[in-house]
Amino acid sequence: MSTTETFPVQKTEEEWRAILSPEAYRVLRRHGTERAGTSPLDREKRAGVFACAGCGAALFTSEAKFDSGTGWPSFFRPIEGAVATREDRSFFMRRTEVHCATCGGHLGHVFPDGPAPTGLRYCMNGVALAFMPREG
Repeated sequence: MSTTETFPVQKTEEEWRAILSPEAYRVLRRHGTERAGTSPLDREKRAGVFACAGCGAALFTSEAKFDSGTGWPSFFRPIEGAVATREDRSFFMRRTEVHCATCGGHLGHVFPDGPAPTGLRYCMNGVALAFMPREG
């Protein structure tokens, strides 16, 4: 995280560690990546909303989810204003990192190889998300 960025939800590192599992903390707060194919959310097919596992902010709807075959939950569009991006130059690559606009938690990356209508693939770490099924 950049020390110059601020977000509506802010917690100390100790507070984040207290509310997140070790793996969620590693991904959301330390820019980690979960192993492909390990998240049950990659196979989640029910109607609902995918929220930030850190702060609970709604990020993606099930209508925007698709099977990318990558082993991570993928979406072609976030909920408007829910995520923000920044350049990621780690691992000698240039990628676009996606983070929660509410708490700054690292979610994954966005790539220009997704389906219509956006052509984007928001490739998210399942451990960074919480699924809330639609009632009824």
